Amino acid sequence: MDNFCSGRLKTVFGDITCLEVDAVVNAANSSLLGGGGVDGAIHRAGGPNILAECRDIRAHRYPDGLPPGKAVLTTAGDMPSDYIIHTVGPIWHGGKTNEREVLASAYQNSLNLASETGIKKLAFPAISTGIYGFPKKIAATIAYETIIEHLKKNSLPREVTLVFFSEHDEQSFLSAVDKSRLSV
Repeated sequence: MDNFCSGRLKTVFGDITCLEVDAVVNAANSSLLGGGGVDGAIHRAGGPNILAECRDIRAHRYPDGLPPGKAVLTTAGDMPSDYIIHTVGPIWHGGKTNEREVLASAYQNSLNLASETGIKKLAFPAISTGIYGFPKKIAATIAYETIIEHLKKNSLPREVTLVFFSEHDEQSFLSAVDKSRLSV
């Protein structure tokens, strides 16, 4: 585990659905109805209440699906956290369709929603780096810079944890961040 920003940002590897934090961010798809990867794991761990709330969001706020970069809040159902912040990251198309900006927006809108809700402890997965194909090193730099900027300007969340599927993914993130910090 590594810590940044006076201990307010840390990294771990493991199962995001088991963390005891105020909120977990879900790398959702636009349908908000579950899927594979982190999205499927969160829906399975949280149970049917999350799906019911997502259906209500689709019916009343986003009938065409949650746009990439936006974020919405539901309860966490049977998970140990209180809330799920669902955000949709971009699908990587070679970096030519504003993917970097949309990914930064997914992190920023999730952080803003956490702050507005009074969330003190927030956990993020690596958004868009799975089936959406976003290059992990580029995504790491965007996540790190967006989160650090938010933490410098805001008191909430007090603690952000980046949760990686494997120790290798965590080490890749840390390597990318070290390089990005040196070049800034």
